[in-house]
Amino acid sequence: MAQIIFVYSTVDGHTLEICERLSKLVERRGHQSSMQELTPNSEIELGKFDRVVIGASIRYGHHRPEVSRFIQDNVDVLESRPSAFFSVNAVARKPEKRAPHTNPYVKKFLGTISWRPRLIGIFGGKIEYPKYRFWDKTMIRFIMWLTKGPTDPNAIVDFTDWDEVEAFALAISEMS
Repeated sequence: MAQIIFVYSTVDGHTLEICERLSKLVERRGHQSSMQELTPNSEIELGKFDRVVIGASIRYGHHRPEVSRFIQDNVDVLESRPSAFFSVNAVARKPEKRAPHTNPYVKKFLGTISWRPRLIGIFGGKIEYPKYRFWDKTMIRFIMWLTKGPTDPNAIVDFTDWDEVEAFALAISEMS
């Protein structure tokens, strides 16, 4: 079975939560998995893994800059083995925004990198107003108001379709 690494960039922890679920699911299928957070100073050796999965969250319309930098620095390794990418964003709370050609953030991001992952997943994020600082809470509530999302300052709303996460884990397990 395969050695799979999940490299993730998260702002509030939800991308980590998705990685943990993916990791458990691929392990149930007999694979071994590791997880590593991607930070500006991360040094992650991908060469010892059979498959690579990169997950990144969106904040204010962008993935963190270290995500594209890491991909460009490792594009040869990523292209040499089965690899996947997933994005976590609130726009994907709408089912029609969960495809690479319909999710504006993923569409734009893929246009800025040379890597072409074999598998792409897009998952709805999680809004946790009580844990946000004033500025983030205000901005996110405003964005949600503009896009007709939840604005209750006490709300915690998980938009993730966990069945889609399970299907993505199955696809990762079967990638070749």
